[in-house]
Amino acid sequence: MTPASPVGNLGNLRAAGNREQLASFDDYYVAQRAKLLRDFDNFAKHGSKILVSHYGDELAGSILQEARDEYEALIPYIPYVGGKKNVLTTNLIQSAWALALFRVLKLRGKTAEETGKICYEMVEAQLYSHPRFLLNLVGRWYSARHRSSMKKGAGESQRRLYPEDWVWSFVQGDGKEFDFGYDMIECAICKFFHAQGADELTPYLCRTDFAVSKALGTGLIRTTTIAEGGEKCDFRYKRGKETKQGGVSSR
Repeated sequence: MTPASPVGNLGNLRAAGNREQLASFDDYYVAQRAKLLRDFDNFAKHGSKILVSHYGDELAGSILQEARDEYEALIPYIPYVGGKKNVLTTNLIQSAWALALFRVLKLRGKTAEETGKICYEMVEAQLYSHPRFLLNLVGRWYSARHRSSMKKGAGESQRRLYPEDWVWSFVQGDGKEFDFGYDMIECAICKFFHAQGADELTPYLCRTDFAVSKALGTGLIRTTTIAEGGEKCDFRYKRGKETKQGGVSSR
């Protein structure tokens, strides 16, 4: 289960002779290894019940430990896309959690679909470990703060500073059909998973966006994704509206 080398990003930076970005790429995640592992452990704490419900106590414990080891091995290979300056860096880090779990489960004969289902349930478990009033508060914050962050980030993404980054445009809503949205035309997670030989997992991981939206009440509607062969991922948010995918309920 040795990770593939991130030759695209690293090679481009070296070819361009950009020492500052190269240093950031080499050091950014590795320097945070202890924190990243603590974050994984926190997610695993909430998700362990899900694994136990599927596989029993003993096997679930083994899966989690192996997934943690696999995630630690993956840390140096998570693509650098701007660090804290990129609003979506956390999404990329968390995708590596799913990738690590997928690799462990795949060795046990489990499918990408099964891993995706478990990831969805683990995300739900983590979210609903918080009080409902807090989720509602975060949902209101998300609608305003996230809108501003994504609008700013859209412009930055168009500069294509990092080959493994997302590229998207912000879409202002009319307040009736949707409040705001964005169109992703390049996806960092798709690129990362492709480099790691895990394309089959990506469409299932995309579904966790709906778990987040349902918990926060942000009313995500999405009809197409890059992971499923579309030209873009068309995120549209309308607070208070039912979270849907492709015109049908997300689950």
